[in-house]
Amino acid sequence: MDFKNAIRAIPDFPSEGIMFRDITTVLQDPEALKSSIDQICDILKDVDFDIVIGPESRGFIFGMPVAYALNKGFVPVRKEGKLPHETIKKSYSLEYGEAVIEMHTDAIKKGQKVVIIDDLLATGGTCKAIAELIEEVGGVIEEMIFFIELDGLNGREVLDGYNIKSLVNFD
Repeated sequence: MDFKNAIRAIPDFPSEGIMFRDITTVLQDPEALKSSIDQICDILKDVDFDIVIGPESRGFIFGMPVAYALNKGFVPVRKEGKLPHETIKKSYSLEYGEAVIEMHTDAIKKGQKVVIIDDLLATGGTCKAIAELIEEVGGVIEEMIFFIELDGLNGREVLDGYNIKSLVNFD
């Protein structure tokens, strides 16, 4: 599937000079949606792991169906204040400011192998914070998979040392 043509480009969103890559067009197309999930599952077919991690909110969209299809558990990583049990948190920089994410302290057991799945790799700040949370509780990151990677923002460099795969790349 040619995802580049399926993803809508919206200039100057959320601010001038930004070319926003809108995945809702992929999600609305049953064939494109199925293909995206199938391709992620195919990447993971030979990876030994226990848990899929998905950051709020678009990591839920791609991570949950992959966890279901591969018979794995799913751990949500959420914005601060959204999880009901004891959490660990990490602050990080966004393209447009600062944010805090949280994960339940008991979501990952020491030594569990995890895969992080998200919609977008841009600057790498979100995923780096997630990796730090996982490693803080003793999890082992086997793979990071992104639907889209924005090559010009150097997120891959921020995540140096991790196995990273993307389904579609944009300059």
